[in-house]
Amino acid sequence: MNREHSEDTTIYKVVVNDEEQYSIWPAYRENALGWKDAGKTGSKSECLEYIKEIWTDMRPLSLRKKMEESSNQD
Repeated sequence: MNREHSEDTTIYKVVVNDEEQYSIWPAYRENALGWKDAGKTGSKSECLEYIKEIWTDMRPLSLRKKMEESSNQD
């Protein structure tokens, strides 16, 4: 198989869940349960670069909130 036939030409979209965790999903597919569009579509590398730029804290939202509450109680 040559490079032309193996190149990924799929258009992806960036999706996000309630815990503010990001992923990519083929744009033509319906989102998985619990995931919503984050507003970015493009090639796989474009979408992954977008996630790299915006997802700077990998901790789930619930953990961030709990840690914030704990630090405010001190």
